[in-house]
Amino acid sequence: MPATPPFTPPPVSVWGTTWRLAVAVLTGFVLLGFALESLPPESERLILLDLGAGVVCLVLMLFRRRAPLAVALLATLIGSVSAFSAGAVVVILVSLATRRRWLRELLPVAVVWVAAGFVYDRVYVPSQPVPWWATALVAGFFFVLCVAIGFYVGGQRELLASLEQRAMTAEREQTARVDQARTAERGRIAREMHDVLAHRISLVAMHSGGLVYRDDLTREQTVETAEVIRDNAQLALAELREVLGVLRDGDPGAPPERPQPTLAALPELIDEARAAGNPVTCTLTLTSRGAAEGDLGALPESTSRSAYRILQEALTNARKHAPGLPVRLEIGGRPGERLVLSARNPVPLAPNATSGPSPGVGLAGLSERAKLAGGELTTAVDRGHFAVQAWLPWPA
Repeated sequence: MPATPPFTPPPVSVWGTTWRLAVAVLTGFVLLGFALESLPPESERLILLDLGAGVVCLVLMLFRRRAPLAVALLATLIGSVSAFSAGAVVVILVSLATRRRWLRELLPVAVVWVAAGFVYDRVYVPSQPVPWWATALVAGFFFVLCVAIGFYVGGQRELLASLEQRAMTAEREQTARVDQARTAERGRIAREMHDVLAHRISLVAMHSGGLVYRDDLTREQTVETAEVIRDNAQLALAELREVLGVLRDGDPGAPPERPQPTLAALPELIDEARAAGNPVTCTLTLTSRGAAEGDLGALPESTSRSAYRILQEALTNARKHAPGLPVRLEIGGRPGERLVLSARNPVPLAPNATSGPSPGVGLAGLSERAKLAGGELTTAVDRGHFAVQAWLPWPA
């Protein structure tokens, strides 16, 4: 059998040491009682020797992990003249067997164990000779039993340690994926706003240039142009602040991306989800001054972009993990309060075999987007439905 790779067992607690010592002492007294029945009455010295040797083995139990092979050989030799030490010897042998090293450790102990069995028979049953094959058979049986128990315990320890290591590795990888998703979402937001900010500044430059070169404008036209410049300058300043906020750890060398669609493109997004097989219903309860109820164009552009991305990822998540099941979208809010988004779909009875692993990095990235926008995104399973809920600030 090939050597098992080194494995460090978990440290033994005070309670673990206590109950092992208690079991060894109790077993030793029971076996010593049976041994006394075969000894002549004038065997006080042998009994004292037996008890003393047993105490030595109990002490050796405490060092079985520091020098496992040496302790096992010494305890087995002592056990050949001590019935009281039997419990301690068994604990030491089982502990050695948990290391699962046949040739290097268990084979030498097996030889000493069988030899100790012959010595024990000569000491405690001198008047009743036992055939050598019977002694070897009994000693071999108990040795194999102890080794089997040790192998099982050692295997369970290694399996548990392996599972814990895998869980820790998976947790670290999941954390890394979530961090990468959040960083990528920050960069995506900034790149989306690159063109929007450039558009605002170009409008400011165009209208201000018109004021410089045109002297035929009426006062009303001049005031109207100045208001356009002021509004676009304020919007550009607000979006610039947002870009600077999300680019704390961004990648300045990444190429710019086209701006994401806003909620104005929600009907096309719903049509795509329906074409993919998910029946989608959408309820709008938006209230904005000067706009019809449910008018998606009344939202600020940055808020509308973030809302679109959240609903897009919620529909993508439903398509991957709940194909063919209905999805219900709810969008509500009013200026000066919040824009509230909700997406719910039934949880499938059986996991979708084609969806692959679900690290959840898409939703983690959107959680970062919502946080940067001043809002919040949460996910939960509620009464058999997977729910994505988010809110974003809606300036007055």
